[in-house]
Amino acid sequence: MLASKPKNIDEYISIFPNEIQIVLELVRSTIIKTAPNAVEGISYAMPTFKLNGKQLVYFAAFKNHIGFYALPSGNDAFKKELLNYKTGKGSIQFPLNKPMPTNLITKIVVYRVEEVTL
Repeated sequence: MLASKPKNIDEYISIFPNEIQIVLELVRSTIIKTAPNAVEGISYAMPTFKLNGKQLVYFAAFKNHIGFYALPSGNDAFKKELLNYKTGKGSIQFPLNKPMPTNLITKIVVYRVEEVTL
């Protein structure tokens, strides 16, 4: 889907159709609101946030879902809340045909902030 690697999150989001941009901005703003000291960047050609020099979370758009990557620890801590989503070792798929679970994203980011600030 990406022709070239984006240099920042704005560039990444601008590549997608408007309806996907809205969802990506929602995920981004949820992370910013929850972790205001986190630093935005691009890693593995995906938007990422770092805190204290450590990876906090990543996210990315795909054809049918938003991939959210809270590293394995984020998934492990929220197993019950993630039962309705397709998950991998460190990935979560939030379907685009359903509302983004911003409350769950917030909880996961709070958990990861606590983890990287220990």
